[in-house]
Amino acid sequence: MNVYDTIIGRRSIRRFKQNPIPYAVLKKYVNVARVAPSAGNLQPLEYIIVDKDVLLAKVFATLKWANYLEGWNPLDMERPVAYILILMNSEICPRGGEYDVGMAAENIILSALEEGIAACCVGSINKGRLGDILRVPDKYDIELVISLGYPNEKSIAEDMENGSIRYWRDEKENIHVPKRNLDKILHRNIF
Repeated sequence: MNVYDTIIGRRSIRRFKQNPIPYAVLKKYVNVARVAPSAGNLQPLEYIIVDKDVLLAKVFATLKWANYLEGWNPLDMERPVAYILILMNSEICPRGGEYDVGMAAENIILSALEEGIAACCVGSINKGRLGDILRVPDKYDIELVISLGYPNEKSIAEDMENGSIRYWRDEKENIHVPKRNLDKILHRNIF
């Protein structure tokens, strides 16, 4: 698969098979995040890989899943088998740095997808509780949690109709994700 097709085909997945991901593979994803562009080359990001069963359950409990699917959470047998947390060292970058986080996250997600591993970025986090569980020092801010695993559902991008951005499940439990049409968001030379 080429890069363009990988990006076009990428979807957030929230149901995972329970096959473990080798630590060496997870470490490789942190390495591609490490070399992502960084504003001013400050490199304020650090990472925590979580793949230990007892910690996976504790991390899961600090996250909110699929806001548009009210009351839905992955079942125990569908939960992520690993997480990569992206942390911002506030002593290096006291404010800003969101672009660094986004570029690092996308590097992780695309590298994983190339190997058949799906991801879902979770930003709705009980950061205080998660920080306590993982003993994150105060100078670090938990910016994003990337859940990872082998996909156990299908997610389909489709053109947005009636202006709704809400994703939904069909009768086969496939997720449908409305995306704005390219012709409606693209402007050339002038607005």
